[in-house]
Amino acid sequence: QVQLMESGGGSVQAGGSLRLSCSASVDTFSRYCMGWFRQVPGQEREGVASIDSKGKTTYAEAVEGRFTSSQDNAKTTMYLQMDNLKPEDTAMYYCAADQGLACLNAANWPQPSNYASWGKGTQVTVSS
Repeated sequence: QVQLMESGGGSVQAGGSLRLSCSASVDTFSRYCMGWFRQVPGQEREGVASIDSKGKTTYAEAVEGRFTSSQDNAKTTMYLQMDNLKPEDTAMYYCAADQGLACLNAANWPQPSNYASWGKGTQVTVSS
């Protein structure tokens, strides 16, 4: 499994921005489907964004146009730029990795069960 570590969470006011980072114990993400997820206590973990092995990004409808996922040129760090944050974006954010079928289609990438490796998460809190 891949060791993942998120950073960059914090507290901001509505309308503000944060950039999350996800670093990995592998030399490159190029063989992996990478995902960003978030979870609120008492609720299921939900998919936020994904990047497939070719760099194609996909977003949940709730964040489309406000969040941008990217990777550095070496493909060892993944980012989630979050702009125009809303109180409903408050959650623990996780990155995940999979070498299988997680990025196969639009139905697969948001499913947490399709990812083999997870970070411990970073908290994002947005106040109104």
